[in-house]
Amino acid sequence: MKSTFKKLLPFAVVGVLSGATTVGVQQYLGSDSNSSDQSYFTKSTNASFVGMNSAAVGDDFVKAAKTTVPAVVTIKNYQSRATSRASEQDLFDFFFGDPFGGRGQQRQRQQQQAPDNMPSGLGSGVIISPDGYIISNNHVVAGANKLEVVLSNKKSYIATLVGTDPNTDISLLKIEEKGLPYLNFANSDNVEVGQWVLAVGNPLGLNSTVTAGIISAKGRGIGILGGQGKATNPIESFIQTDAAINPGNSGGALVNVNGDLIGINSAISSTNGYYQGYGFAVPANLARKIIEDIKKFGIVQRGFLGVTTLDLSNDQMVAAYNKDQKATLKAGSGMFVTGFSENSGAEDGGIKKGDIITKIDTYNITDFADLSAAIGSKRPGDKVQVTYLRNGKENITTVTLKDQKGGTSTRTKADLSVSEKIGAEFDPLNEKFKTDYGLNSGVVAKNVSEGSEMAKIGIVDNYIVIEINGKPVNSQKDVEKILESYKGNVQVKFVDDYGRIYTKGFKMPN
Repeated sequence: MKSTFKKLLPFAVVGVLSGATTVGVQQYLGSDSNSSDQSYFTKSTNASFVGMNSAAVGDDFVKAAKTTVPAVVTIKNYQSRATSRASEQDLFDFFFGDPFGGRGQQRQRQQQQAPDNMPSGLGSGVIISPDGYIISNNHVVAGANKLEVVLSNKKSYIATLVGTDPNTDISLLKIEEKGLPYLNFANSDNVEVGQWVLAVGNPLGLNSTVTAGIISAKGRGIGILGGQGKATNPIESFIQTDAAINPGNSGGALVNVNGDLIGINSAISSTNGYYQGYGFAVPANLARKIIEDIKKFGIVQRGFLGVTTLDLSNDQMVAAYNKDQKATLKAGSGMFVTGFSENSGAEDGGIKKGDIITKIDTYNITDFADLSAAIGSKRPGDKVQVTYLRNGKENITTVTLKDQKGGTSTRTKADLSVSEKIGAEFDPLNEKFKTDYGLNSGVVAKNVSEGSEMAKIGIVDNYIVIEINGKPVNSQKDVEKILESYKGNVQVKFVDDYGRIYTKGFKMPN
């Protein structure tokens, strides 16, 4: 059964089910397999570069560099199977066109397999505690079956992947060592546009590289995390900088002149895949929240506002909405409420369709990125004050945030459902399909999460799972019954979209 690609609608109503929503695309880009990280890029139509005043370079930069460099590491991602960029490149081209000017087609044809002793990709990371916790990007560690961490002093370790969050592109690793140099998180809410910063990482295979620039903007939503479906509720509110960032910098440090960590370098905007003056970093406050959740709970705790909204700052979206709905909505500032999710905290708090959200607590909401940032750092059960306009009059209400299942309590891995643990949901396979293809059982995989147990054995959306542990499955309940409270190795028999049958396995997560 062939999977189908859903085409981008000419307009979109942005669904803000949490502070974790946006649309866009991710791109894995690098030169050779031993000199590139798994960096994400967007295409920019303006390639201007803001230069740095050399007179500003002084002792402060030297001090910050000396503090930061020892705490920034190289991360080597080893993958045993062939790594192909074809599907990612196709999707990137669909949205933004070929950034290689024709070289992309050549890259798509090159399905290379790195030798076992060579990494498939290189990236950066930042030591955030003396006992070996390291923060990086999710895309730097994605797909790895071994992660090697190399310190600035060339000492090497095999790292454990503690957890990841595709929605913010953050990952947490651990190496077994003590007394390591590390960086402190700064309050990224306090960074100002125009202040000096340093970007430290390992670009293009060049270890311990320091570049300087300024904060160019805050709260940037560039549509980069949700384009391939790996981030189900992406959060984007990047710090933009003109400090040079190139492939290999991903996961590295963005620091202030005191050497405090204000962001994790994640992406660039470029027409050619290399630095053109636009770099983006995950703010430290958001990154710290994600890491704290992973360490304490094993999973990220995400609070949901429970509304679908339209970004009034986007003239094209407003025009498309007016045309589709035969409405006369005016473009401006704020988030226009178009609907609610099930068990919506916002609806419980008295918000109605047609209201315009203008503030969360003391945080002004002018566009989607603002709302993403304001809710993205919250957990289920947190209460927020929502300021909104109704018929031109300002109102304030208190909303209790919920998780996607409507709960208001934090959860641990032990509280996860079977689908959450293995990273997939399942729809029944209709009887006609079973008859046509000679199948006695089967469920269709959907919402397969990146890096999940199901994804690791090669299952993607629309593959058919026939049996689990030798037992036929015909519904979501069948899968849950077989695997609930199960411990040990799981055997999955499935059919890909070419009709080929495989049997593969994984160890059931606790």
